[in-house]
Amino acid sequence: MDDDLNARHPEQQPPHFAEVPVGALLAADSPRSVPVDESHAQALANSGRALPPLLVHRSTMRVIDGTHRLRAAVLRGRDTVGVTYFDGSPEDAFVLSVESNISHGLPLTLAERTAAASRILRSHPDWSDRGIAGRTGLAAKTVGALRRREAPGHDPPSRVGRDGRVRPADPARGREVAARLLAGRPTASLRQIAREAGIAPSTVRDVRRRIGEGEDPVPAVQRRPVTTAAPAPVTARGRGQPLAALVTGLCKDPLLRLSEAGRLLLRMLDLQVSGLRQRDRIVAAVPPYRAETAAAAAAQCARDWQELSEELGRRASADARD
Repeated sequence: MDDDLNARHPEQQPPHFAEVPVGALLAADSPRSVPVDESHAQALANSGRALPPLLVHRSTMRVIDGTHRLRAAVLRGRDTVGVTYFDGSPEDAFVLSVESNISHGLPLTLAERTAAASRILRSHPDWSDRGIAGRTGLAAKTVGALRRREAPGHDPPSRVGRDGRVRPADPARGREVAARLLAGRPTASLRQIAREAGIAPSTVRDVRRRIGEGEDPVPAVQRRPVTTAAPAPVTARGRGQPLAALVTGLCKDPLLRLSEAGRLLLRMLDLQVSGLRQRDRIVAAVPPYRAETAAAAAAQCARDWQELSEELGRRASADARD
């Protein structure tokens, strides 16, 4: 493990300091592929300085931080060493070992830090990518890639950050849930919506503001990527139904009625239904010399509606995959 050459006087020892026999300690559960660097341990032994106490897992007497200090003590002919105890779980002891190794002494290699992160992902799957990255000296994106490789499709709904706060693993989903709750219960408090959606009240406030201004409740940077390879087919829920029935169903959705953009879509669709009912009258009302121009405008409208349909279909397909 990593070691600090700084001397520490007895009066500066941390609480729960104890002197224990060297033979009572077990080898460290180390993130290192080679637990002991003999040249480093020899340098510590030859330094002549008093070494800080080892950090030891009390229930197993396994070294957490200080393997090289322990080896240096043996090289000095010591029968006992000073230790401080950690009383957490073996899994937390390993995390503490990794944190100690990246904060001082011999640095861990990239391969060792990556292996440590993979192990922590298995023992603490609810920890955030950023939290694990900070403990292992990796980038959060690297930890995220490891998570997807280690346990694809088994992402917990929320994660615990280094500050102890629980946050949704998918911020977009939390905002979407909040938007649906706000639509169905517009008089509910921000805290109540936040609790049910698993997000912060300030996020709920932002969702409500964005909906009121006709914006998507999810900011662009948080939206899940949508494939553009091919438009999604119309779902069975909508296939074969008359346009009037589909529009009537949409008009009953409170979330669409809550935003300005949603109300605009409903008005456009309602106008489409009304227009189709009078198609013959509309055709007859167009002067012959304007028929070609009107036909071109109608064709462009059809293309615009088709593009809107494809974009909505891709979004529906992406939500179904999630």
